[in-house]
Parts: sequence; C-alpha cells; structure tokens
Amino acid sequence: MRTTVIQMAPGASAHDNIEHARALITAAITADKPDLVMLPEMWSCLGGTRDMKFAAAETLPAPDGTGEAGPLYRFLSDMAREHGVIIHGGSIGERHGDRLFNTSVLFDAKGRERARYRKIHLFDVTTPGGEGYRESDTYEPGSDIVTAPLSAGLTAGLAICYDIRFPALFHALRARGANVLLVPAAFTVETGLAHWETLLRARAIETQCWMVACGTTGTHTDENGQKRRTYGHSMIIDPWGTVVAQVSDGPGWSTARLDRTVTDSIRERMPVMAHHRLSIHTP
Repeated sequence: MRTTVIQMAPGASAHDNIEHARALITAAITADKPDLVMLPEMWSCLGGTRDMKFAAAETLPAPDGTGEAGPLYRFLSDMAREHGVIIHGGSIGERHGDRLFNTSVLFDAKGRERARYRKIHLFDVTTPGGEGYRESDTYEPGSDIVTAPLSAGLTAGLAICYDIRFPALFHALRARGANVLLVPAAFTVETGLAHWETLLRARAIETQCWMVACGTTGTHTDENGQKRRTYGHSMIIDPWGTVVAQVSDGPGWSTARLDRTVTDSIRERMPVMAHHRLSIHTP
C-alpha cells in the first residue's frame, strides 16, 4: 500500500487550512499516486483562542452516516471519493457540549467513514524549556481503542500525538490486530528534537508495526499571543525501526510503500508478543 504523509503549517483559519490541505493532497496524489493519504493533528485549526477553536470545530455525523456533515468532514470525504484514495483526516476539533474532542476520522476510497478515534491522552505538561500546555482546558479525553481495516492484510491502529508516550495503548492496538500505526501529531520543536523519532521508532519496533506519523510544522500563535513552533519531520518507519520516508521542516509530503510481507517476516523471526511474561495493572 503506497502511503503519503502530508505535512502542513496550519494557522487558526479553517478555510485557509482546507485550501492548503487541498493543494498539498492534490499535488501528492498527482506525483506519487498513493493508496492512503494522511494529514497531521489539528491541521484544521492550530493555535488561536478557545473561541476560534470552537468556531473551527464541528459536530460530526453519527458513524452510520445520519446527521449533517460540516465543511471539514465533507472536505475529507469528498477528497477520498474524488481521488479514489483512503484518507486519514489527521485530527480535527469535534464539538462535545462545552468541550471538544481531538478526533481522527478515516475514510475509504468511496468517501465513507470507516473509523473514528478520539485522543485518549491529553497534553497537560510544562516542557523543560518552561513552555506550558493545557490541552484539557479545551478538550475532553476519549476512551475507545480503535482499529480499522485498510486493505487485504493491513489493519490500522489509531492514535494521536501525546498518545505515543503511552506504550500500553500500542500494545493494545497490536493485540487487536494492528500492523500499521497511524499517528497524526503537532509535536513542539523542543520535544520533537529530543523525542519524536525515538518514540516513533520504539513503538514501531516493540509492536512490529509500520509506523506512519504525520506532523505539523511552522509557527502559530496561541490564545495568549505566544508564538509556538511545531517540529514537522513527518516520517514512515518499517516494523524493524528503519525510517523509510521523511519530510523535513517545511510543508510538503513523503511517500513509502507499506508491505505486509515485511511485517510477517519480522514477526515470524522474532515473536515478541508470544514472549510476554509481565502484565501491568493500574489500580
């Protein structure tokens, strides 16, 4: 399966971000002819005030298709159907009362929704450099572990950004049949330089899955007027932990072919899941 990660430098305008995404997706499909295209975390509205985040978010249709679709959902569905490709919509803001979910939606090549994942682990941290982040001020955590078939022999496990620091989630995805991990993100430059590739390669190696990680890049302004920079360096990593495709610092894309036979061979030679001896239970 030919897979493309689309790296964007989004701002707070959903309209402008849609047009930016449209141009990059169209160019990537024309050039590389992928089967699966993936966008980054919160590509529809990165930064801005709480009110701006809510204005850019939307109420999603029910998974069975009932209910009205907003412009973000329609855009993703239409792009999948128009180009005949699977679209992983990175993540967008989903309205939930006076809060939002940080939500990924996966569409098949006919534009039909096939999976929906709400970010479980929220980024409430102060980095070593002193920058503070409180995702829980605006967002509600999800609770469901989500996998979805991509094609014959390939099953995706869904996660978002900060989730990558919690290996139990990825072990659960592997246990549910995942052999491809799809992780949109908006890593800060500080944490990206220190941990981005290390964490992605670790999750790929320990689960023996393909890792497809798509990040934002560039500078945006938060609700306090502070400039924030995200790291970019979107990448695709094979189940042995080798980086096989990568974008650099700016907007763009990169493409690689996901091969199930590589996964099967690695798992057969080193059956780590069969060798587990410890279970960790959180009270």
